[in-house]
Amino acid sequence: MIKLTINNYGPVIHGSADGAQMAWGNDVVHQTHSRSEQVTPEFELLAQAVTRILENLAAAGLHDEDRADAEAAAREILDEVGQATPDRRRARRAVNALKGLLAPIATGAATGAAMGAQEWARAAIDQLGVPF
Repeated sequence: MIKLTINNYGPVIHGSADGAQMAWGNDVVHQTHSRSEQVTPEFELLAQAVTRILENLAAAGLHDEDRADAEAAAREILDEVGQATPDRRRARRAVNALKGLLAPIATGAATGAAMGAQEWARAAIDQLGVPF
């Protein structure tokens, strides 16, 4: 009888790890990930606005659940505008969802919103209003 023992003292990856970022055994880690995709030309302004929103969303002061929903809506927009033929209705629904999540900050109704977040949210909602 043969006894096989496998000890893994670190990360083990089975399969593709394309685009993966990993830090192991570090005290402090700062990682960035840039993703470049082709955007349908008439959706470029919308994609730029959503990208700026994603970059600043963490500092806006949304509750964790609302921030996760806003990030999901923003990613849905970016995924859709990256398609060869974007579904305008799907993009519009995600834009409206994102606006709805930013509205409490823009109106000052959100508690715990960061300083300057009200003006930022207003500008973000305006930028999401670009026609497409």
